Amino acid sequence: MKFNKIAMALSLGGLALAGHAQAEEGKLYLFNWTEYMDPAIIQAFEDKYDVEVVQNYFNSLPEMFAKLNAGGVSQYDIIVPSNYYVPRLIKTGLVQELDKSKLPNLDNVMAQFQDPAYDPGGRYSAPYQWGTTGIIYNTETFPDAPKSWSLLFDPEVNPSHPFALMGDGQVSMGSACAYLGKGYDCTDMDDWREAAQLLIQTKNRDTFSGFSDGTPALQQLSRGVIHAGLSYNGDYFYYKSENPEAFESLDFMIPDEGAEMWVDAMMIPAEAPNPDLAYKFINFILDAEIGAQLSNYNYYASPNAAAEPYLDEVLTQPPIMPSDDDMQRLRFTPSLEGDQLQTFQQLWSEVKAR
Repeated sequence: MKFNKIAMALSLGGLALAGHAQAEEGKLYLFNWTEYMDPAIIQAFEDKYDVEVVQNYFNSLPEMFAKLNAGGVSQYDIIVPSNYYVPRLIKTGLVQELDKSKLPNLDNVMAQFQDPAYDPGGRYSAPYQWGTTGIIYNTETFPDAPKSWSLLFDPEVNPSHPFALMGDGQVSMGSACAYLGKGYDCTDMDDWREAAQLLIQTKNRDTFSGFSDGTPALQQLSRGVIHAGLSYNGDYFYYKSENPEAFESLDFMIPDEGAEMWVDAMMIPAEAPNPDLAYKFINFILDAEIGAQLSNYNYYASPNAAAEPYLDEVLTQPPIMPSDDDMQRLRFTPSLEGDQLQTFQQLWSEVKAR
């Protein structure tokens, strides 16, 4: 879940290439988050199977979903959605069930990811990476910061310093629900309304700087534009290791009221032009050493049990691997559909409008 301007340009340019997917043999079309793949892994796959991988990028799940609905379902061989979009992709017929006989390396997947709630039995998806969404904050600005969402939602805790919320509506709503004691994964209508009201109040504070997802929030934090915001543990650790001076006073926190644990998964679109190559690619990523290489590159936790001996030590401890206490507080973002999804979208639109 990473973002940069170069990748965005490649994304827009790559979309035109993807339109020719059906006519291209020996090419795998990968639709993934930006900066989420080690180029050396792509090279190794291309060398092993004598093929070319064409990478296209998305920066949000709604963007990915919209492109699939606009013809991408027949343009891409692999997509990498987050867990709470998986049921939506299945029910709308945009993805195909996996033939597990073509994926012997599925046996490497950790037990907790083999039968996930978002895809019972793992019939349609194979896990790619997993991580957490938490608060990044300036420790010099907040030397006694509570381990709590109050750092964002309580004006008495942070009366005067700029802060941001996440542009992903379900994450921001879940954060507000958690702060209100309703649980991060709340779906009760009254709880949502209360959370939406809190978000509107928070938005209207003079110190609210806007909605900022992932990497842009980290960039604003490193420049001192904001002093608290939301981002992903792997992105935080990656940028901290790349620029330790700029991130010296920034820390990552999983609030005690609860927060998001997410899984990004590999899926094959219903009309993928090269499904056989797609199976080869998924199986390749699920290899023990390749799985470790992927995590070592992007600083996210691996769902691959066989990869553990090959992981860098930093990936086995916080913030990449949450503490046992923090693990108890993490929840998946709920998957929404039908009237429930429509109601949520109306509430989120109201939050953004007001």
